[in-house]
Amino acid sequence: MSESIKDLVIIGGGPAGLSASIYAARALLDSVTLEQEAVGGQVILTSEVDNYPGIPHTDGFSLTDAMKKQAQDLGATIVMDNVKGISHNDATGIFTVVASSATYRARALIVAGGATPRHIGFEGESTFAGHGVSYCATCDGMFYRNKQVFVIGGGNSAAEEALFLAKLASKVTMVVRKDHLRAQASVAKQVAESDKVNIRYLTSVVRVEGDGLLESITFRNNETGEETTETYDKGSFGVFVFAGRVPATGLLEGLAELDGHGYVVTNERMETSTPGLFAAGDVRQKSLRQIVTAVSDGAIAATSVAAYLGQPVEG
Repeated sequence: MSESIKDLVIIGGGPAGLSASIYAARALLDSVTLEQEAVGGQVILTSEVDNYPGIPHTDGFSLTDAMKKQAQDLGATIVMDNVKGISHNDATGIFTVVASSATYRARALIVAGGATPRHIGFEGESTFAGHGVSYCATCDGMFYRNKQVFVIGGGNSAAEEALFLAKLASKVTMVVRKDHLRAQASVAKQVAESDKVNIRYLTSVVRVEGDGLLESITFRNNETGEETTETYDKGSFGVFVFAGRVPATGLLEGLAELDGHGYVVTNERMETSTPGLFAAGDVRQKSLRQIVTAVSDGAIAATSVAAYLGQPVEG
Protein backbone atom coordinates (compact mmCIF):
# COMPACT_ATOMS: atom_id res chain seq x y z
CA MET A 1 0.00 0.00 0.00
CA SER A 2 1.35 3.38 -0.97
CA GLU A 3 2.12 5.73 1.88
CA SER A 4 0.52 8.66 0.03
CA ILE A 5 -1.90 10.53 2.23
CA LYS A 6 -5.47 9.25 1.98
CA ASP A 7 -8.58 11.16 2.86
CA LEU A 8 -9.76 8.58 5.37
CA VAL A 9 -8.81 5.37 7.13
CA ILE A 10 -11.63 3.35 8.71
CA ILE A 11 -10.57 0.91 11.41
CA GLY A 12 -13.05 -1.93 11.75
CA GLY A 13 -15.06 -3.88 9.18
CA GLY A 14 -18.21 -4.53 11.17
CA PRO A 15 -21.59 -2.89 10.44
CA ALA A 16 -20.37 0.56 11.54
CA GLY A 17 -17.19 0.37 9.48
CA LEU A 18 -18.97 -1.03 6.42
CA SER A 19 -21.63 1.66 6.61
CA ALA A 20 -18.89 4.29 6.86
CA SER A 21 -17.21 2.68 3.83
CA ILE A 22 -20.42 2.97 1.82
CA TYR A 23 -20.95 6.62 2.69
CA ALA A 24 -17.28 7.47 2.19
CA ALA A 25 -17.41 5.92 -1.30
CA ARG A 26 -20.57 7.89 -2.13
CA ALA A 27 -18.78 11.06 -1.03
CA LEU A 28 -15.88 10.16 -3.36
CA LEU A 29 -13.41 10.04 -0.49
CA ASP A 30 -10.11 8.22 -1.02
CA SER A 31 -10.46 5.77 1.85
CA VAL A 32 -9.43 2.34 3.03
CA THR A 33 -11.16 0.11 5.60
CA LEU A 34 -8.99 -2.14 7.77
CA GLU A 35 -10.34 -5.29 9.41
CA GLN A 36 -8.14 -7.64 11.40
CA GLU A 37 -10.26 -10.79 11.70
CA ALA A 38 -13.36 -11.17 9.55
CA VAL A 39 -15.33 -8.58 7.60
CA GLY A 40 -18.67 -8.23 9.35
CA GLY A 41 -17.24 -8.38 12.85
CA GLN A 42 -18.91 -10.26 15.67
CA VAL A 43 -22.27 -10.07 13.92
CA ILE A 44 -21.27 -12.87 11.55
CA LEU A 45 -21.56 -15.29 14.49
CA THR A 46 -25.25 -14.45 14.96
CA SER A 47 -27.33 -17.21 13.43
CA GLU A 48 -30.60 -15.27 13.41
CA VAL A 49 -31.26 -11.58 12.93
CA ASP A 50 -34.92 -10.55 12.92
CA ASN A 51 -34.79 -6.94 14.10
CA TYR A 52 -33.02 -5.22 11.21
CA PRO A 53 -35.62 -3.01 9.49
CA GLY A 54 -36.69 -4.24 6.07
CA ILE A 55 -34.93 -7.61 6.39
CA PRO A 56 -37.08 -9.59 8.84
CA HIS A 57 -35.35 -12.98 8.51
CA THR A 58 -31.60 -13.22 7.96
CA ASP A 59 -28.36 -14.07 9.73
CA GLY A 60 -25.40 -11.97 10.67
CA PHE A 61 -23.08 -13.28 7.96
CA SER A 62 -25.58 -12.76 5.13
CA LEU A 63 -26.46 -9.26 6.29
CA THR A 64 -22.89 -8.01 6.64
CA ASP A 65 -21.76 -9.84 3.50
CA ALA A 66 -24.36 -7.84 1.58
CA MET A 67 -23.02 -4.65 3.20
CA LYS A 68 -19.47 -5.60 2.18
CA LYS A 69 -20.48 -6.26 -1.45
CA GLN A 70 -22.42 -2.99 -1.57
CA ALA A 71 -19.40 -1.06 -0.31
CA GLN A 72 -17.07 -2.73 -2.80
CA ASP A 73 -19.50 -2.19 -5.68
CA LEU A 74 -19.37 1.52 -4.85
CA GLY A 75 -15.57 1.44 -5.01
CA ALA A 76 -14.64 1.00 -1.35
CA THR A 77 -11.30 -0.65 -0.56
CA ILE A 78 -11.34 -3.21 2.26
CA VAL A 79 -8.05 -4.65 3.46
CA MET A 80 -7.40 -7.41 6.00
CA ASP A 81 -4.76 -6.00 8.32
CA ASN A 82 -4.12 -5.74 12.05
CA VAL A 83 -3.66 -2.22 13.40
CA LYS A 84 -0.73 -1.96 15.81
CA GLY A 85 -0.61 1.74 16.54
CA ILE A 86 -2.17 5.14 15.83
CA SER A 87 -0.53 8.55 16.07
CA HIS A 88 -1.54 12.09 15.20
CA ASN A 89 0.62 15.01 14.12
CA ASP A 90 -0.89 18.07 15.75
CA ALA A 91 0.96 20.40 13.39
CA THR A 92 -0.15 18.81 10.11
CA GLY A 93 -3.35 17.11 11.29
CA ILE A 94 -2.25 13.86 9.65
CA PHE A 95 -2.97 10.49 11.27
CA THR A 96 -0.52 7.61 10.93
CA VAL A 97 -1.92 4.10 11.27
CA VAL A 98 0.71 1.39 11.65
CA ALA A 99 -0.62 -2.05 10.71
CA SER A 100 1.02 -5.44 10.33
CA SER A 101 1.38 -5.22 6.55
CA ALA A 102 1.61 -1.50 5.85
CA THR A 103 1.58 2.02 7.24
CA TYR A 104 -1.35 4.26 6.30
CA ARG A 105 -1.47 8.06 6.50
CA ALA A 106 -4.74 9.95 6.33
CA ARG A 107 -6.35 13.32 6.92
CA ALA A 108 -9.18 11.73 8.92
CA LEU A 109 -9.76 8.56 10.87
CA ILE A 110 -12.91 6.66 11.87
CA VAL A 111 -12.49 4.10 14.65
CA ALA A 112 -15.18 1.43 14.47
CA GLY A 113 -13.51 -1.51 16.16
CA GLY A 114 -16.54 -2.41 18.28
CA ALA A 115 -16.72 -3.92 21.75
CA THR A 116 -16.57 -7.56 22.70
CA PRO A 117 -18.67 -9.14 25.46
CA ARG A 118 -16.59 -10.10 28.45
CA HIS A 119 -16.64 -13.88 28.76
CA ILE A 120 -16.88 -15.50 32.17
CA GLY A 121 -15.03 -18.64 31.16
CA PHE A 122 -17.32 -21.48 32.18
CA GLU A 123 -16.95 -24.73 30.26
CA GLY A 124 -18.96 -24.71 27.04
CA GLU A 125 -19.37 -20.93 26.96
CA SER A 126 -17.53 -20.43 23.67
CA THR A 127 -18.83 -23.66 22.16
CA PHE A 128 -22.48 -22.66 22.58
CA ALA A 129 -22.07 -18.92 21.92
CA GLY A 130 -24.92 -18.09 19.54
CA HIS A 131 -26.43 -21.52 20.11
CA GLY A 132 -27.84 -21.21 23.59
CA VAL A 133 -25.37 -18.80 25.17
CA SER A 134 -26.05 -15.15 24.39
CA TYR A 135 -24.71 -11.74 25.38
CA CYS A 136 -27.58 -9.54 24.20
CA ALA A 137 -31.18 -9.80 25.41
CA THR A 138 -32.42 -7.25 22.90
CA CYS A 139 -30.84 -9.24 20.07
CA ASP A 140 -31.78 -12.77 21.10
CA GLY A 141 -34.57 -12.53 23.66
CA MET A 142 -37.30 -13.27 21.11
CA PHE A 143 -35.80 -16.69 20.47
CA TYR A 144 -36.52 -17.66 24.08
CA ARG A 145 -40.19 -16.75 24.18
CA ASN A 146 -41.92 -19.00 26.73
CA LYS A 147 -38.64 -20.73 27.55
CA GLN A 148 -36.53 -20.66 30.68
CA VAL A 149 -33.44 -18.46 30.76
CA PHE A 150 -30.55 -18.02 33.16
CA VAL A 151 -29.00 -14.56 33.45
CA ILE A 152 -25.42 -14.54 34.73
CA GLY A 153 -24.39 -11.36 36.52
CA GLY A 154 -25.49 -9.12 39.35
CA GLY A 155 -24.92 -5.60 38.07
CA ASN A 156 -27.21 -3.06 36.45
CA SER A 157 -26.97 -4.58 32.98
CA ALA A 158 -27.78 -8.07 34.20
CA ALA A 159 -30.74 -6.87 36.27
CA GLU A 160 -32.14 -4.70 33.49
CA GLU A 161 -31.76 -7.46 30.93
CA ALA A 162 -33.40 -9.93 33.31
CA LEU A 163 -36.40 -7.62 33.54
CA PHE A 164 -36.50 -7.34 29.75
CA LEU A 165 -36.31 -11.12 29.34
CA ALA A 166 -39.09 -11.56 31.91
CA LYS A 167 -41.47 -10.10 29.32
CA LEU A 168 -40.65 -12.95 26.95
CA ALA A 169 -39.41 -15.98 28.86
CA SER A 170 -41.49 -18.29 31.02
CA LYS A 171 -38.99 -17.98 33.87
CA VAL A 172 -35.83 -15.96 34.49
CA THR A 173 -33.20 -17.02 37.00
CA MET A 174 -30.39 -14.63 37.83
CA VAL A 175 -27.15 -16.39 38.79
CA VAL A 176 -25.16 -14.08 41.10
CA ARG A 177 -21.77 -15.08 42.46
CA LYS A 178 -22.01 -12.74 45.47
CA ASP A 179 -24.65 -12.55 48.22
CA HIS A 180 -26.23 -9.39 46.82
CA LEU A 181 -27.05 -7.53 43.62
CA ARG A 182 -24.74 -4.71 42.58
CA ALA A 183 -27.53 -3.05 40.61
CA GLN A 184 -28.93 0.32 41.57
CA ALA A 185 -31.56 0.18 44.30
CA SER A 186 -34.41 1.13 41.97
CA VAL A 187 -33.52 -1.63 39.52
CA ALA A 188 -32.99 -4.19 42.29
CA LYS A 189 -36.43 -3.28 43.64
CA GLN A 190 -38.03 -4.03 40.28
CA VAL A 191 -36.28 -7.39 40.18
CA ALA A 192 -37.49 -8.21 43.69
CA GLU A 193 -41.05 -7.31 42.75
CA SER A 194 -41.08 -9.35 39.54
CA ASP A 195 -42.99 -12.62 39.82
CA LYS A 196 -41.01 -14.10 36.92
CA VAL A 197 -37.48 -13.36 38.12
CA ASN A 198 -35.76 -15.26 40.90
CA ILE A 199 -32.16 -15.05 42.09
CA ARG A 200 -29.60 -17.67 43.03
CA TYR A 201 -27.05 -15.92 45.19
CA LEU A 202 -23.54 -17.20 45.91
CA THR A 203 -23.73 -19.32 42.77
CA SER A 204 -21.57 -19.70 39.67
CA VAL A 205 -22.07 -21.58 36.42
CA VAL A 206 -19.47 -24.33 35.96
CA ARG A 207 -20.45 -25.73 32.58
CA VAL A 208 -23.17 -26.10 29.98
CA GLU A 209 -23.56 -29.17 27.81
CA GLY A 210 -25.68 -30.47 24.99
CA ASP A 211 -25.76 -32.02 21.54
CA GLY A 212 -25.90 -28.99 19.25
CA LEU A 213 -28.27 -27.20 21.61
CA LEU A 214 -28.14 -26.83 25.39
CA GLU A 215 -29.44 -29.72 27.47
CA SER A 216 -27.84 -29.24 30.88
CA ILE A 217 -26.29 -26.62 33.12
CA THR A 218 -24.07 -27.20 36.15
CA PHE A 219 -23.90 -24.78 39.08
CA ARG A 220 -21.45 -24.41 41.95
CA ASN A 221 -22.42 -23.19 45.42
CA ASN A 222 -19.73 -20.62 46.16
CA GLU A 223 -19.98 -21.21 49.91
CA THR A 224 -19.81 -25.01 50.00
CA GLY A 225 -18.21 -25.78 46.64
CA GLU A 226 -20.99 -28.29 45.94
CA GLU A 227 -21.89 -28.76 42.27
CA THR A 228 -25.36 -29.61 40.97
CA THR A 229 -26.43 -30.34 37.40
CA GLU A 230 -29.88 -29.59 36.00
CA THR A 231 -31.09 -31.26 32.81
CA TYR A 232 -33.74 -29.90 30.44
CA ASP A 233 -35.27 -30.75 27.08
CA LYS A 234 -32.90 -29.90 24.25
CA GLY A 235 -33.06 -26.21 23.35
CA SER A 236 -35.65 -25.42 26.02
CA PHE A 237 -33.46 -22.94 27.91
CA GLY A 238 -30.84 -20.31 27.29
CA VAL A 239 -28.00 -18.64 29.17
CA PHE A 240 -27.43 -14.87 28.97
CA VAL A 241 -24.08 -13.56 30.16
CA PHE A 242 -23.80 -9.95 31.33
CA ALA A 243 -20.32 -9.43 32.72
CA GLY A 244 -19.66 -6.20 30.84
CA ARG A 245 -18.09 -5.43 27.47
CA VAL A 246 -14.57 -4.55 26.44
CA PRO A 247 -14.35 -1.74 23.84
CA ALA A 248 -11.50 -1.84 21.32
CA THR A 249 -10.08 1.52 22.40
CA GLY A 250 -6.66 0.59 23.72
CA LEU A 251 -4.93 2.39 20.85
CA LEU A 252 -6.86 5.60 21.48
CA GLU A 253 -5.56 6.46 24.93
CA GLY A 254 -4.19 9.98 24.77
CA LEU A 255 -5.90 10.63 21.42
CA ALA A 256 -9.58 10.65 22.40
CA GLU A 257 -11.58 11.16 25.57
CA LEU A 258 -12.71 7.83 27.03
CA ASP A 259 -15.35 7.31 29.69
CA GLY A 260 -14.86 5.28 32.85
CA HIS A 261 -15.56 2.04 30.98
CA GLY A 262 -13.17 2.75 28.13
CA TYR A 263 -15.76 3.82 25.53
CA VAL A 264 -15.05 6.77 23.23
CA VAL A 265 -16.89 9.96 24.05
CA THR A 266 -18.26 11.67 20.91
CA ASN A 267 -20.82 14.29 19.99
CA GLU A 268 -23.80 13.60 17.72
CA ARG A 269 -21.55 14.05 14.67
CA MET A 270 -19.32 11.21 15.92
CA GLU A 271 -16.49 13.68 16.52
CA THR A 272 -14.02 12.93 19.30
CA SER A 273 -11.85 15.34 21.26
CA THR A 274 -9.21 15.24 18.48
CA PRO A 275 -10.05 17.07 15.23
CA GLY A 276 -10.32 14.62 12.35
CA LEU A 277 -10.79 11.61 14.64
CA PHE A 278 -14.26 10.08 14.64
CA ALA A 279 -15.76 7.00 16.29
CA ALA A 280 -18.74 4.86 15.28
CA GLY A 281 -20.58 1.81 16.51
CA ASP A 282 -20.19 -0.17 19.71
CA VAL A 283 -16.85 1.47 20.50
CA ARG A 284 -18.76 4.67 21.36
CA GLN A 285 -20.33 5.69 24.64
CA LYS A 286 -24.02 5.11 23.86
CA SER A 287 -27.24 3.70 25.28
CA LEU A 288 -28.05 1.05 22.66
CA ARG A 289 -25.62 -1.22 20.82
CA GLN A 290 -27.38 -2.86 17.89
CA ILE A 291 -26.64 -3.41 14.21
CA VAL A 292 -29.05 -0.64 13.26
CA THR A 293 -27.42 1.91 15.56
CA ALA A 294 -23.96 0.88 14.36
CA VAL A 295 -24.78 1.48 10.69
CA SER A 296 -26.37 4.81 11.64
CA ASP A 297 -23.18 5.84 13.45
CA GLY A 298 -21.08 4.82 10.45
CA ALA A 299 -23.18 6.86 8.05
CA ILE A 300 -23.01 9.93 10.28
CA ALA A 301 -19.27 9.53 10.84
CA ALA A 302 -18.42 9.31 7.12
CA THR A 303 -20.71 12.22 6.29
CA SER A 304 -19.05 14.24 9.06
CA VAL A 305 -15.63 13.36 7.67
CA ALA A 306 -16.65 14.61 4.25
CA ALA A 307 -17.78 17.89 5.78
CA TYR A 308 -14.57 18.11 7.83
CA LEU A 309 -12.47 17.63 4.71
CA GLY A 310 -14.52 20.15 2.78
CA GLN A 311 -15.96 17.59 0.39
CA PRO A 312 -19.51 17.95 -0.99
CA VAL A 313 -21.93 15.74 0.94
CA GLU A 314 -24.41 13.78 -1.16
CA GLY A 315 -27.95 13.64 0.19
